[in-house]
Amino acid sequence: MKILHLLATADLRAGGPTESVRQSSASLIAMGHHVEVVTLDDPAAPYLSALALDVHALGPGRGNYKFSPGLVPWLREHGREYDAAIVNGLWQYHGYAAWKTLRALGVPYYVFAHGMLDPWFKRTYPLKHLKKWLYWPWFEYRVLRDAHKVLFTAQEELLLARQSFWLYRAQEEVVSFGTSAPPENADELRQAFQAAYPELAGKRLLLFLGRIHQKKGCDILIEAYAKVATLDPSSHLVIAGPDSAQWMATLQSLARELGVAERITWTGMLQAQMKWGAFYASDAFVLPSHQENFGIAVAEALGCGLPVLISDKINIWREVQADGAGLVASDTVDGTAQNLRRWLELDPASRATMRAQAAESFKRRFTVDAMSRDLLRVLQPHAKNTGNSIANPAGDSGGNPTSGAASNPVGGTTGDTGARSA
Repeated sequence: MKILHLLATADLRAGGPTESVRQSSASLIAMGHHVEVVTLDDPAAPYLSALALDVHALGPGRGNYKFSPGLVPWLREHGREYDAAIVNGLWQYHGYAAWKTLRALGVPYYVFAHGMLDPWFKRTYPLKHLKKWLYWPWFEYRVLRDAHKVLFTAQEELLLARQSFWLYRAQEEVVSFGTSAPPENADELRQAFQAAYPELAGKRLLLFLGRIHQKKGCDILIEAYAKVATLDPSSHLVIAGPDSAQWMATLQSLARELGVAERITWTGMLQAQMKWGAFYASDAFVLPSHQENFGIAVAEALGCGLPVLISDKINIWREVQADGAGLVASDTVDGTAQNLRRWLELDPASRATMRAQAAESFKRRFTVDAMSRDLLRVLQPHAKNTGNSIANPAGDSGGNPTSGAASNPVGGTTGDTGARSA
């Protein structure tokens, strides 16, 4: 197959969508498929080469919406070259451009929601949600309605998506999600990280790795750690990630007020060997997010045999809990402190057992090859070159799809979408 991914940006600092495209594309290429990426980035952006894919940068996109006047003409000229197109993420111009052009070209397009329909955003940012409502009926609603499939990474994400807008209709599908297996030279990577941060030698590291953002619960993590830090004087919190919300100074001030500033190390964004070294050097991974549709870093931690201490707002928490691969609690200070306390008080044998279960959980559920195979299961039967007439399941008249079934991870259906038509 020849697959086109559409991304607002290829900057890895943007988080999950870009990383998932990078990793899944590498897997698909290894399986013999061809993958290209269109972004709304400036062609001169230095991070484009890090994607290691054929990238068509048609920006820079204007404003937060990333409007790019070159995208629609490019899709009209080149769209028929692809068997399927995947729109990654919502609320930016690349989705509308795909809707406007690809249906008419007979190219099936899919939308990966990447958690962006979670009602958490509606509750947390009501004014932004109201603004979204002003253009939802004319843009995003139609992008989803007329997509061949709207893809979700967990059944819980699918169900939550139905709660954000009462005007909602989509052909829903749950596909597996995963990430690349970690490198196996654990000792070498651990030593490289420890050499870069010698002050952490002999510490029992609790690792947060992700964007420093309100959604990730960084503030409650610091407050929770302050409650349990005395349980083990060797424990130390490592907060690794880009300061995407310009929040770090506030968090550092909070740590000083709570008396734990000396027991927190801020590394900034870690990539490549340093990232994997941090995983291998740590005792546990901590992510108390308020909203997370999957959490690639959670899967990466599991792949390193690192138990995960997560909130029940990460949509794979049930799988983690069922596998005994970590600890789960609410996304509150008390819930996060409970996870930390339980972990710090576990005996060595129990910790070793959980590490083994974490590694096994990754192998069974969260590898990128499993993700690629499941994505192909969805794409291949309807690829453009099969001759199936499915470019617009709603019909060119813009009507609504007639089927409301959504596949579940094991191949059945979830039944009615529960969505209302316009």
